[in-house]
Amino acid sequence: MSVVGIIFSNIHDKNIPDLTQRRTMASVPFGCRYRLIDFTLSNMVHSGINHIGVITHYNYQSLMDHLGSGKDWDLARRAGGIQILPPYITAFANPQNFLYSTRLEALKNIISFISGCTEDYVVLCDCDVISNIDLSELIEYHISTAADATLMIKRMYLTRDNANHVHTVKCDSEGKLTDISSYTGRESGYADISTNIWVMGRRFLESLVTEAIAYNYNSFIQDIVRKNLNARVINTFRHEGYFATIDSIQTYYMCNMDLLNEEVRNNLFNVPGRPILTKVRNSPPTVYAEGADVKNSLVADGCVINGKVENSVLFRGVTVGKNSVVRNSILMQDTIVGDNVSLYAVIADKNVVIRDGRNLSGHETLPFYISKLIQI
Repeated sequence: MSVVGIIFSNIHDKNIPDLTQRRTMASVPFGCRYRLIDFTLSNMVHSGINHIGVITHYNYQSLMDHLGSGKDWDLARRAGGIQILPPYITAFANPQNFLYSTRLEALKNIISFISGCTEDYVVLCDCDVISNIDLSELIEYHISTAADATLMIKRMYLTRDNANHVHTVKCDSEGKLTDISSYTGRESGYADISTNIWVMGRRFLESLVTEAIAYNYNSFIQDIVRKNLNARVINTFRHEGYFATIDSIQTYYMCNMDLLNEEVRNNLFNVPGRPILTKVRNSPPTVYAEGADVKNSLVADGCVINGKVENSVLFRGVTVGKNSVVRNSILMQDTIVGDNVSLYAVIADKNVVIRDGRNLSGHETLPFYISKLIQI
């Protein structure tokens, strides 16, 4: 069994425009030291997938800097490894020279990559997912059922606030997909949702994309999945572990705050044999000055804490000044908080400077966001 992975790095950028103005969704920082793509990459690598193509759109300089040669994920290989797939990969793949806006258009742009692979199966994943999943179980289930395609699903409690961009699915008693549609937000309650993690035969995917090019199809769900519900065997596979999608600045905030829960951290980072891998950086230990007070927080290396930090997530190189109080906030790399500052429900992007005496407050449902490189 040989498998190639395809990762969509930009599909969901418009969901959190504040964080993706200068980067892709894949390279959005998360949880002190990670990028969102680390979860998808780690899931693939630990499942034996060592040939991975990352489809890019624009703003992917930070993504390339993060991935490098792929050595931190054991993907620096002569054969296979990690490949960046830009939108203009060949003139044949993209004769109109347009930037894709849908999942299917992205696949049409890389048809030469798909047809050039030699693997038997392909796994498609997004980069807005926070999870630790054994994809080998999904692949083995797909092969054992001889399905044309298999979709991983998750049962979740949906509301208008936490499920803005999800697809709900329905399946029969044997797990065959019978319907898939966008969640309208009109009714709250438990429902099965699509994780956007698919496994299918590589040649089958190639035939679908070739057909989409011939008939000018643009929507993966409407033009491919829904049209093949009766003609093809499309199965579902249920994931039971922790799973979250980042589809707004509010859910980004909530997912980071979830990490302060020990059970969530264990489900993500303490799974035997499946650590979440990321780019290794050598930083000095964090300095806790006399009078510093830190409670229920995640603090990365290289920070200097002089004040009070509570229920917060601090990335590398953050400085918190004297008599300053940081509560329920997310401070990204190299943020500087001056003296006598009060922060509540604040998200500070990289290299932000918050001057002395500032009092900034948001709310858990609407955090106060400060853009990268801003001095306030």
